[in-house]
Amino acid sequence: MTTTEAGATAPSGTASEPAHTTHGYHKQKDEHLKRLRRIEGQIRGLQRMVEEDTYCIDILTQVSASTKALQSFALQLLEEHLRHCVADAALKGGDEIDTKVDEATKAIGRLLRS
Repeated sequence: MTTTEAGATAPSGTASEPAHTTHGYHKQKDEHLKRLRRIEGQIRGLQRMVEEDTYCIDILTQVSASTKALQSFALQLLEEHLRHCVADAALKGGDEIDTKVDEATKAIGRLLRS
């Protein structure tokens, strides 16, 4: 397990992906971290709004903006996964491509349910 910027724990790798593998997002890592810090700031802003008894519709507007920011981040990460991890598996051939496509499909399904 690793600790994220927000203090949550996340798995270091999956059963099919060792932790030392270079991931598709590695070239944009600094950009992604900056974006996540902005989203984290939006969430802290929501906490302040509740503490300050801000009008509920104004809070909901900010919840919507935060949700859209996370969805946008997730789509970018998914695109990078497809371009790097899935494309690499396709070049290697074998069963790995099926595994990567299955992982991507499940990730898309989770995004659609959220």
